[in-house]
Amino acid sequence: MGHQDQTKSGVIFAISAYTIWGVAPIYFKQLLVVPAAEILMHRVFWSVILLAILILLLRGTEKVKVALASPKLLLTLFVAGILLAGNWLLYIWSVNNNHLIEASLGYFINPMVNVALGRIFLGEKLRKIQLFAVLLACVGIGLLLYNFGRLPWIALALAFSFGIYGLLRKKAAVDSMPGLFLETSMMLPAALIYWIFFAGATANMLTNTSSLNLLLMAAGIITVAPLLCFTAAARRIQYSTLGFFQYICPSLLFGLAVFIYGEHMSSERLLTFLFVWTALLIFTLDSLHNYRAQKKLLMRPS
Repeated sequence: MGHQDQTKSGVIFAISAYTIWGVAPIYFKQLLVVPAAEILMHRVFWSVILLAILILLLRGTEKVKVALASPKLLLTLFVAGILLAGNWLLYIWSVNNNHLIEASLGYFINPMVNVALGRIFLGEKLRKIQLFAVLLACVGIGLLLYNFGRLPWIALALAFSFGIYGLLRKKAAVDSMPGLFLETSMMLPAALIYWIFFAGATANMLTNTSSLNLLLMAAGIITVAPLLCFTAAARRIQYSTLGFFQYICPSLLFGLAVFIYGEHMSSERLLTFLFVWTALLIFTLDSLHNYRAQKKLLMRPS
């Protein structure tokens, strides 16, 4: 495969990943009769099954064995798994309790959270324009706090849990699929305990309708498919280029919330979004400018 074809397929994989994440609420809205914790339980269980099959088919068991031999790596993945489970649970709850606008705000904020975490924990330098964009987003959140008298906790919890999860995974020396398999496997005992002792009537798959059971089992596909697309995209295109596609997801979430599910968009919320969107525009233009400058520098003959 030539470089151009590889880039083209990488772009398709990136768009596919972020689009699946963006339209996922349509799937979760079909499961309103099932509590959020129970959906999370199914998400963990069926993801483990699907990932185990894929790892066996793709002969990735050696990478799992190598990871299992490192207690430090397993601890990192365990903490990452807890953060991921918390993020999933809050996301499912927010979708099914009509807080999709605030969830989309969380994923709009996430890129700037990543930059801030990179500065604090990885020693990455913030360019002045990046710092200005982060401060602008903070002003928007501050306005929401002033107008509502409360922090947009759903948005902040989603942004920071996913940001810290990404930071841990960046430092963990393991590929995406084996890493996710180990994370979800470590969550599996808790999911099974919940299934046996605490889950409601819909937990008994023998008494459910076949359509509900198929929807519950599809939780594994909804979890794993976009991640595989994301991994495939990351291998084919530059990571900085991949970042430009990440706004597809929150944009779709926002569109679904306002135009399909009729969530109320107050003037105070709109003002916050305008600040965040302006910050994102500045952030993206700066990233694009820096990416082009780096590319020119690499192409310059020595």
